[in-house]
Amino acid sequence: MKKVEAIIRQEKLEILKAAIDHEVEVNGMTVSQVLGCGLQKGQKTHVRGQEVITTLLPKVSVSFILADEDVEQVIGLILDTCQSDECGTGKIFVYPIEEVIRIRTRESGKAALQ
Repeated sequence: MKKVEAIIRQEKLEILKAAIDHEVEVNGMTVSQVLGCGLQKGQKTHVRGQEVITTLLPKVSVSFILADEDVEQVIGLILDTCQSDECGTGKIFVYPIEEVIRIRTRESGKAALQ
């Protein structure tokens, strides 16, 4: 099992959710509002005539816990729906998961994912 976590632009969330619903069979996802910066290093804005540099930009973190055989398909879908040539498009992280346990039924492993 793997955890696939994608940090993406906020405007790509609904596009990604629609693609996941239509193209991949996943049993759930977790979405969090996050702040961060990378190569983009923030952006300049003006507030009441003063220049303000915002170094932490709003992003969305989308996480999936998947069977190993589903990881590449989900990564491909994230890339297809969220990729752009602009700086600050996001990152995908893949982590190994040792165990999953459903609290309600005490099922573990792949049975807990479904």
